[in-house]
Formats: sequence, C-alpha cells, structure tokens
Amino acid sequence: MGTISLRQLLTDELTASEVTAIRELLWSAFVDDEDGAFTEDDWQHSIGGTHFVLDVDGKIVSHASVVERELHVGRTPLRTGYVEAVATAADHQRRGHGTAVMSGVNSYLAQCFDLGALGTGSQGFYKRLGWQVWSGPSFVRTINGLRRTPDEDGYILVLTTPASPTLDLAAPISCEWRPGDVW
Repeated sequence: MGTISLRQLLTDELTASEVTAIRELLWSAFVDDEDGAFTEDDWQHSIGGTHFVLDVDGKIVSHASVVERELHVGRTPLRTGYVEAVATAADHQRRGHGTAVMSGVNSYLAQCFDLGALGTGSQGFYKRLGWQVWSGPSFVRTINGLRRTPDEDGYILVLTTPASPTLDLAAPISCEWRPGDVW
C-alpha cells in the first residue's frame, strides 16, 4: 500500500510542482464527469483557501479544498467552508483515500466555520460522512437581487458544525455570484 500522508496546506503554501500535480489530478478525474470537464473557473474556485492533499509514496493521489463563502439560509448569513475540487486518482479509488481527505475536511469545517457546503451529484459518498442534502430552493445573490438556480436543487449538501444555528433544510439557500458555476 505504501506510505500514506494527509497534509493540510494553504494555497500559498503549495509548491509549483504540487499545483501542477493537483491540477492534473483534477482534470483527469473530471474528464468523464456527467456535469462536464473540470474548467479553469472550477480551478479558480478551489484556490485561496485550505487544501487537503493525500500522498501515497510522495505522489498526490487525492485532494479537496475548502474556501470561505457566505451562504444565506433564508436571510441569515453563515460563514461557510465551501468544499471544492474533490478527487481521487482512478487507480487509487476504493482504498479509503477520499474518505480520509473528507474526514480531514469535516474536522476543519467543525473547528472553523458556521456551516460546511458543497455541490455534487455524488450524494451517497458524502451522506455516509454526515452530510445532508439541502431540500429547499436554491438561489444566487446578484446585483439585481436573488435569482433562482433550480438546476442545483437537490445537489447542494451541507454539514452542520458546532457553530451552526438550527437549520431548516427546506428553507431557501443562497450563495454569492461568481464566474462559472455559482454553486
């Protein structure tokens, strides 16, 4: 199995070779994704926060990042750790690497944020790690007000933390606008 290590690094702490390896991992992992390939906007969404990198024998085989966003549940703003760019190399899947990365992410979210959130079509993996599907309507906040994002309904998952208020998972939820996929 080899030597396995999970590291937690800020974007600025990643070396150029680590950035290259993570980008290659992400582009190859999402090439056949049902929602389309990994894009440069997706990469931009994943940087500027904290990265969880799992190495096997010194090679990066699994990754996730957490960036800070402000989600609103109803009208209540919540400091949210938004999970981006979760992937494990195809030849290293089904070995617990993704679970190890997400366990690190979950602990970090519990310590640092009011809420954890992510968007995915792979709910089963996250649900077994304590994540819940948001059942309420989703929106994006724009300069012209709230705009519905009905295609995201049912694909947004949240992880409550010790700092989370009591949440109604059927309430409206919104995120700030950003280029590319808003969620």
